[in-house]
Amino acid sequence: MKNTNRKILIVDDIPANIQILGNILSTQNFQIAYAQSGKQALSVIKHQKLDLILLDIMMPSMDGFEVCQILKSQKETAEIPIIFLTAKADMDSIVKGFEVGGQDYITKPFNSAELLARVNTHILIYEQRKKLKELNENLEGIVKERTQELESAYNRLDHLEKAKTDFLSIISHELRTPLNGLTGLSTLLSQTELSSEQREYIQYLKEVSGRLAKFSEIALLITSLQVQKYEADLIPTAVKYLMESAAEKFEKNTGQKLRLTNVDKDVMIPAAPDLIKKSLEFVLDNAKNHNNNGEIELIANAVKESVEILCHDNGSGFDQEALDHPFELFYNGDFAHVQGTGLSLVAVKLIMDLHGGDIKIENRKNGGASVRLKFKRL
Repeated sequence: MKNTNRKILIVDDIPANIQILGNILSTQNFQIAYAQSGKQALSVIKHQKLDLILLDIMMPSMDGFEVCQILKSQKETAEIPIIFLTAKADMDSIVKGFEVGGQDYITKPFNSAELLARVNTHILIYEQRKKLKELNENLEGIVKERTQELESAYNRLDHLEKAKTDFLSIISHELRTPLNGLTGLSTLLSQTELSSEQREYIQYLKEVSGRLAKFSEIALLITSLQVQKYEADLIPTAVKYLMESAAEKFEKNTGQKLRLTNVDKDVMIPAAPDLIKKSLEFVLDNAKNHNNNGEIELIANAVKESVEILCHDNGSGFDQEALDHPFELFYNGDFAHVQGTGLSLVAVKLIMDLHGGDIKIENRKNGGASVRLKFKRL
């Protein structure tokens, strides 16, 4: 009873052959449809759902090859398995049958066991193909649904990242406005007649407001770099220009002289100049905060494919926790220093990543610390 829902079309212009095939197939309860010409077969196929076609080759008007070609050219019938029936066992007919799209062939007179074996095999293959196709369609639907969910989640995340960046930008702006006012007022007050104690208070106020302004700037820069919203235009830039610009600003702000070593005007790197200058400023500020006004040196070392800029100081150096956990935000070691020096080095790391470069920190053998920035050389 397992084949009662499986329908087979027999196409043969000889009624006796149809009867023989029908009797053999009925032993396994197949539903049988028949046609005595190619044209009649095409008409039957339009109105019935078939699981297999037994198709005679030698028929008048339209032979089996032509019928097969028509069926295989149509999307609705292309997958139906076709077994050719032929009295010809010659190789040319067999090869042509496969070329036009047939799945198999059976020669007359029919062997019942062979016929049933081939029919059952091709029906099974056909059903497995249909199940696989349905599974693929279901999987495509699931993948499409999951993709839409991921896109929606990504859009929400992108919106949150933008909201975070916008929030920090607003906070930074709102902080800068009163801080600029504090700095200006502090400067004006320092120019008036004040006691030594009052001058200490004013100086402390200037330092605190400057530190807070710097923190605001670094926090916004880190956020922009982390969410990859910072579009850097890397251009050929002289290392000498970068180092001298950072040194000039450092000396102007601190009144402390720097030593520049091995600065060659012809050494170039691909860089976003403002970002690299900012990196050097952060590194120099970090060195000053831990150096107790000792000597700070910027050194350029150029080899064939890379350039290193080193910042050496003679201060206390990095503690072991900082060396074990470099550039981790909010770590409780030296990088989370109350003055924000660690935060600035995190920003330097992100800037170096943007340039495809590298940053390393270490303590010097004779005391002090070293920060090494490595770039690709042009």
